[in-house]
Amino acid sequence: MFDKLKGKGLLIHHWDTDGICAACLILKKLKDKDIINKTPILGNYYLTEDEIEEYQKFDFIFIVDMSLPEDNVVKLAEKSKVFIFDHHLGKEIKGVYHNNPIIKGGNPDEYPSASWIVNDFLGNDVNLYSLLGIVGDHEQKIKKNMRFYGIINDFCMKENIIFDELLRICYHIDSNYKLGYKKSVEEAPHILLEYHSANQILDNKIWNENYNNLNNEISKQLENIGDEIEGIIFKKIDTSYNIISTITRKIAWDSGKNTMVLNTGFFKDKDQLYVRSIKNIESMIERGKSLGYKCGGKKEVLGVILPKGKTESFVNELLDFLKK
Repeated sequence: MFDKLKGKGLLIHHWDTDGICAACLILKKLKDKDIINKTPILGNYYLTEDEIEEYQKFDFIFIVDMSLPEDNVVKLAEKSKVFIFDHHLGKEIKGVYHNNPIIKGGNPDEYPSASWIVNDFLGNDVNLYSLLGIVGDHEQKIKKNMRFYGIINDFCMKENIIFDELLRICYHIDSNYKLGYKKSVEEAPHILLEYHSANQILDNKIWNENYNNLNNEISKQLENIGDEIEGIIFKKIDTSYNIISTITRKIAWDSGKNTMVLNTGFFKDKDQLYVRSIKNIESMIERGKSLGYKCGGKKEVLGVILPKGKTESFVNELLDFLKK
């Protein structure tokens, strides 16, 4: 399929470790093609009109680890060949190549990352980048998935590294987006292409400095875990750092409770809301989309960008849903 690609190509990928590693795997495969990579404006799970207009100039487009709104994809497909590799909730989009086993009924435990889906599609052996996406998305919780934790353990023994080092690498890579460095996110797949071992990533001086700065901000934000409302933890933060998913994970996984985090400081006119649920939250993802919000996630995760005047109403809806 890739051999037939002609002209100029674009790779749109998520800004986290999974998206960056999946992008790295595709760029390596397409090293002989004329292709560049971009990530959306950090925090946006959609493309702006300006981005769409710019991207329609490409002959082929890969969308990796992002469940972009259907209308975004349809507009891109009007003028370009579009290929999607993803593992988030959504629906299959006709007229494009859409490789997402989850929306076709696949078990999410069997498809834990976009990097794994891409690597499997390419027919590669298990490698560092196929696994970093998994560790980045699931962190310590992947240890409950016996199949993939076994694969990770086998790789670690072969490469003489430990799980915590893989996790630290993910924190280093993620530091770029959490500090708001879009250009650094887009440079990251190319940096990884130059590395040949986990230690090289761990020794990246800039990413080490980023990691230390982030830890200070995260520790500050976690000095209290927020309010508990009928067994639901709700925390408000106000930070320019894109750390809402990190804060939510840490609180949810430490407490074992439904957790909602609201960040009022990342956008000027919008709020970030992130939820980790112990029940299936897919219906609220669809509810958010039906209200016109930029909303996405998985069965246990919801992320949404809300106009500031609509935040309180949607927060209350989510609280009511989680209380049931």
